[in-house]
Amino acid sequence: MDKSPMQKIARVGLGAFLVVAGIGHLSFARKEFQAQVPDWVPIPKDDTVLYSGFAEIALGAALILTPAKQRSNVGKIAAAFFTAVFPGNIAQYKDRRDGFGLDTDGKRLARLFFQPILVAWALRSTSKSRSDEN
Repeated sequence: MDKSPMQKIARVGLGAFLVVAGIGHLSFARKEFQAQVPDWVPIPKDDTVLYSGFAEIALGAALILTPAKQRSNVGKIAAAFFTAVFPGNIAQYKDRRDGFGLDTDGKRLARLFFQPILVAWALRSTSKSRSDEN
C-alpha cells in the first residue's frame, strides 16, 4: 500500500512520464532521442531509441499497475534504467548534440543534474513502509 497519497501521485506521475516518453521514442520525438545515443553504442541509434522506448513504456506501466508487494522491485529496476541511460546524457553534453531544447552547453550540463532526481524519484515513490514488509 502507498505510504501516502503523495507517494502514489509521485509513482503514478513518474509512470505516466515514462509511458509518454516511451511513446515519444517510438514516434514524435524519435530524432530528438537519437541525439542522446552515444556513438559507442554497438547498435544503430534508431534501434537503440526504439528498444529504450519499449522499455520505458513497460517500466511506466509497471510503476502504475504493479501490486504494492512488488513496487519496491519495480522502483529499483526503474532506478537502474535511469542510471543505465545516464551515459547518453553525458554523451549529449560532451558531443554538444542538440535535442529537446538543450541547445547550449549550459542547458545540457544542467540536465545532467536531473538524472539523480529521477533515480531518487523512482526509489522513493515505490519504497515500502515498515507495515508493508510484515
